[in-house]
Amino acid sequence: MSAYEKAMRPEDITRLFVERSNAGDAAGVAALYEEEAVMAYPPGELTVGRAAIGELWAKVLANRPRFEPEQPLPTLVSDGIALTSTPPRDGSGARAQVVRRQPDGSWLRLLDQPEFTPPTHGS
Repeated sequence: MSAYEKAMRPEDITRLFVERSNAGDAAGVAALYEEEAVMAYPPGELTVGRAAIGELWAKVLANRPRFEPEQPLPTLVSDGIALTSTPPRDGSGARAQVVRRQPDGSWLRLLDQPEFTPPTHGS
């Protein structure tokens, strides 16, 4: 994991995610997560732990999806914890992550909500 560029600002994680995903590097994506991180994906399920998150991304990236950078919303930071988010290009829902400062000053994802679409009301 030490061969990877570290996220020295919370906002760096999104850029590194896009770069590593587009390179097909599931291990590199997993390196952006804490050892016991929780990811709300696939929809309706939780993937827990860096190893499981790496396995999930290996399956997703096998299809060679292309990720585009998204402009981050303002980051909220308090006492070594930060909330980062981006609005998807299609304007539906949001993506949000809770990241934590590590002892070396870098940041890793603790909680990841990659897709959230508010429930529709009516019908």
